Parts: sequence; structure tokens; C-alpha cells
Amino acid sequence: MRTKAILVLLFLLTACTGGGGTSDDGTVTLRFQSLAWQEESVAANKQLVKEWNATHPDVKVEYVQGSWDSVHDQLLTSFEGGEAPDIIHDASDDLADFAYGGYLADLTDLLPARLKSDIPRRSWETTTFGDGIYGVPFLQEPRVIVANAKWLKESGVRVPTPDRPWSWPEFRRITEELSGDGTYGVAWPLKEPVSATLNLSLSAGGQLFHRGADGKVTIRFGKGDEVVPRTIHDQANTDHSASPTTLGSGGSDTLPGFFGGKYAMVPLGFSYRQQIAQQAPKGFEWQVLPAPAGADGLSQGVSPQTLSVAEDSPHQKEAVAFVDFLLRPKNMVRLALGDWMLPTGTQALKDPALHTAENGWATGTALAAHLRSAPAQSVRGYPEWKDKVATPAFQEYYSGAIGLDELRARLEKDGNLVLARYQR
Repeated sequence: MRTKAILVLLFLLTACTGGGGTSDDGTVTLRFQSLAWQEESVAANKQLVKEWNATHPDVKVEYVQGSWDSVHDQLLTSFEGGEAPDIIHDASDDLADFAYGGYLADLTDLLPARLKSDIPRRSWETTTFGDGIYGVPFLQEPRVIVANAKWLKESGVRVPTPDRPWSWPEFRRITEELSGDGTYGVAWPLKEPVSATLNLSLSAGGQLFHRGADGKVTIRFGKGDEVVPRTIHDQANTDHSASPTTLGSGGSDTLPGFFGGKYAMVPLGFSYRQQIAQQAPKGFEWQVLPAPAGADGLSQGVSPQTLSVAEDSPHQKEAVAFVDFLLRPKNMVRLALGDWMLPTGTQALKDPALHTAENGWATGTALAAHLRSAPAQSVRGYPEWKDKVATPAFQEYYSGAIGLDELRARLEKDGNLVLARYQR
């Protein structure tokens, strides 16, 4: 009985260990935690793992399903417990604390030249912290405007293209023109208002976070930072061209009203096209438009999906070899199509499948060259600032509860107090 109990205990301990190991015959096993959740994306990831395993008998990869909803806390627990997977799927704006905390391997000297050169420097900047590279950015998602094509055509307004986008003032004027009789020109789903506002503000020259010569970051809410929030605020509170009820909603929550003709346009992440394609009523015509442009053109911030390697993994070289396989141009295209997102790789972006007019692929791909590192990408303390300061401040401003001066004061004064604690 005692022997049986010991065997059960040993089995449980083995099952709970983190990264892969080496079996008696020398076979290396790597654990790959994927956050893919859409059916097509999960299938693409699992198929690529299967293909790797079929051609690499000495290095087996075990697919582990993770969840975006809980990934930060789950990873933190697994890192501290020594149970982290070898290969980690995450987003670049979640990596800073893990990178600075020593939980992720510096990939600078591990990455093959092909992969380094294929992904543009502007994308590598999203995963560079200090002097190290702590993740491979591989999928990115611009923010676009999804519009009721029939409504736009009948209105006679100028339809924007990546070559001739709307300006922010023009966008505001057109949404007002499209509103009336209980309908709205736009529905802003801003349940999570911070990243949307900051990333779109890059087009107007907004930076918000400014790093000094000493390396410390301070918050300054300047003229460029005002353009996007003021546009949204005025659409909702002055022009009444934006639906006030959607300001606290998620993107999916706006789709029934969009399909029902309640609003002409919805700014959304590029991947929402999959839901729209699947859920739109028969005969509903929709199209993808670029987000408005400002002083810096179509620039916008992104936090790409990333693949990292755990610092504690005993098989970092093998893990990077699998990442390199996963992100070969043709494979990167498969992952992008599965997630309805854009690849970061320059070779993958040339694939004809990403340049079709169907479902707005060509419009999104045309925006790839304008995507930049999100403003808060490497700012320590950003999650706390976002949750405790910025989210409530933007929500109150967009609802009309506070004015622009109060928004600025809270973002700067309260925000700099938060960041100061992380920069002592």
C-alpha cells in the first residue's frame, strides 16, 4: 500500500513539472503553450505541431492549451513555481515584467539570421527590453473601421482608402452626416478604452509616455494626445453621432446593432472580421476601411502576439528551432489566416491570400507598414496605471462626466505617481 502511494505521488510530481525534459532514449520533449482560441487558429497550430513531430523524432513538441483571459497570472504562477512551459505564446505588452523579472530567455544570440531579417525592426522593438529580445512578434492586428457598405454608398460620402484615408476632423463630420432618426454614424466599443485610444493616437502624433535621458518615463498629455479622445468625446456628447450605450461595451456586443442598422460604422480590431463574416445576416454588405489619419498619417500602435522561451527551459536552442519552424513564411501565413490577423514577416505579407479584396484582407495588409510599437510597450507599471488611473479616467471623459482638463490632470498627476514607484 505504501509503495502504491509513493508511485502515485511520483506520478503527480512528474505531471506537475513545467518545461519539457529528456527521456531515457535521448528524446527531448518541449511544452508549447498556445493561446489560440478560434477554431481555425487552434487547428492550424495543432497541425503545425503534428508536422514538426513527424519530421523531428528527437525533439517532440507537446501542445498545451492556454487562455488569454488568465495568461498573465497563470504564467506568473508557473514561473515562480518552476513549472513554465518551454515555448510561451503571449502578447508583447504583457512581456515587460516577465522580461525584467528574469523569467524569459534573451533570444538575441539564439535567433537564426533568417528570422531576424524577415521581421522588421519596428516589430522587434515591441519585444526588446533593455538590451535583450524576449519574444518573437509574429501576428499583429491593426484597428480598422468596419462599415455598412450599402449605407455608405447611399449616403454619397467619400469612402476612404489606405491611399486617401479620412482625417480625424473629416471622420467626425461624416459620422455626424450619417446620424439621425435614432441611428448613429459610429459605435465605439470602449469597454477597454486605454489601448484603443493610445494606439490610434499615434496617427495624430500622440506619445503620452516620454522617456528621459536617465531612462525614466513620465506622462505628458500633449496636443497630439488630445485628438483621438476629443473626437470620440465630441461624437458621443456634442454631435450625438456616436452611440452612448456602446461606450462601455466590447467589440462583439456592437455587432447585433451593426447588423440591425443602428449604426453605420464600428472601429474594431482586424480579427473581428471573422465574427462578422460568420454572423452577418444573409445579404448584409460590409466593408473594411482604414482608421482615420492624422499628422503622422496612418500610424498606429500594436502589441503583436509573441512566442517566447522560458529562461528555465533546459532546451532553449531546441525551443527556438521549433519557433523558427512555426514562423517560416508559409507557416506564418497559415497562422495569420487562422487568426484573421496579419503576419509580421515581410515574406509572409507578400502572400496573395493576404491581398484579396474579400473580407477586407487587402485593406488590412496595406496598413502593415504603418504599424508601430504601442506607446506603453516597455513602460513598467503600465498595467497598474491602466487599471487604476487611465481606464476610469477615459471612461468618465467619454461619458461626459469630466472634461479634458480633468482627464489630463488625472492621467499626468496620478499616472506619474504610479510610474514613479516602479522607477526608483
